[in-house]
Amino acid sequence: MLYTNARIENAAETTDIRVEDGRFAAMEPKLSLLPGEEVTDLHGKLVLPPFVEPHVHLDATLTAGDPVWNMSGTLFEGIECWAKRKDKLSAADVKDRVRRAVRLYASNGVQFIRTHVDVTDPSLVALKAILEVREELRGLADIQVVAFPQEGILSFPHGKELMEEAVKLGVDAVGAIPHFEFTREYAVESLNFACQLAARNDLLMDVHCDETDDDQSRGLETLATRALELGLKDRVTASHTCAMHSYSNAYVLKLMRLLKMSEINFVSNPLVNTHLEGRADTYPKRRGVTRVKELTEAGINVAFGNDDLFDPWYPMGCGAMRDTVYLGLHVTQMMGREDILNSYRFVTTKAARVLHLGDGYGIEVGRPASFVVMDAEDYYEALSNNASVTLSVRKGKAVARTQPARREVLI
Repeated sequence: MLYTNARIENAAETTDIRVEDGRFAAMEPKLSLLPGEEVTDLHGKLVLPPFVEPHVHLDATLTAGDPVWNMSGTLFEGIECWAKRKDKLSAADVKDRVRRAVRLYASNGVQFIRTHVDVTDPSLVALKAILEVREELRGLADIQVVAFPQEGILSFPHGKELMEEAVKLGVDAVGAIPHFEFTREYAVESLNFACQLAARNDLLMDVHCDETDDDQSRGLETLATRALELGLKDRVTASHTCAMHSYSNAYVLKLMRLLKMSEINFVSNPLVNTHLEGRADTYPKRRGVTRVKELTEAGINVAFGNDDLFDPWYPMGCGAMRDTVYLGLHVTQMMGREDILNSYRFVTTKAARVLHLGDGYGIEVGRPASFVVMDAEDYYEALSNNASVTLSVRKGKAVARTQPARREVLI
């Protein structure tokens, strides 16, 4: 298969792309047509690596309002709503919703997903269902599963045992939620336990860390220290880190040294964090989004995620990574031309680093031929005009296609 006139990652000039046996075989400005080769002209449209969702909760997706709505819009009421919904979970229910959500993602060019799955459920029904269905959906997306203790490790009965059981069942990463533990001592102990569990089992880590406006929530320093001491480093991701928004600048100056030494990743979820945080404020209201600009400028890897799709914590969402990038640039005030032009990296290459995709990801000869085409010449135009993902190709096979809307002014 030959794709001609591709504008790869904002390139000024177009390139032809040859795909053979599901891999990128050649990339040059003008490739000669081989006998019998099928050709698709991309007409100078933008070609990017596939979108990566580095943070979502597929077990809770598509459950908003069932059985009750989160009326306060707070994180903690969301957790209460979800605790009620867990009573209705079944394998069939979870699998049906996950299938629908992954197809939504696929239609938007997402081919890699990291999902946090609640394991504060003695039956682990959602975890078992998602571990089964991820194989079924591998044609659409690679799904990484994080053992996520939604109601705490130390603060939930048999929390440690449930985490250990989740690891035995085959999760890809270990999670924690230190800011939701009953005490500061529990928070630290939960992180020590989770880090050691990941290290013993050679797993990745992704921690819901300091998802609060409380500037005294300091799970991040403990997580980064353990990542450094145990040699886990970039295998560790700190998600949310909303409290960093409220830390004093003096403390952040000290913290940055540790963060750079630890080499951990960050995932910010601008849509959900601006929705959930600042709820206790009158005015001025905090945005609650971590210091993306400062972390990025310090050379620390930061990705953007959606976090939730129509669930107790966020009553909207369609699986489009564009939405979280668009809002993320606004709330972090990263609106320079180069910031906007290259912001696709928050949901492609930077997110791929979070998932440790390595040589299985990226537009390079010899790698799997996975990419998306957008109805724009560069990402600045794509983001500004909410351009469609017109084609998603996974390992050489087209998995989703969209016909861009045709607009006419009639007067």
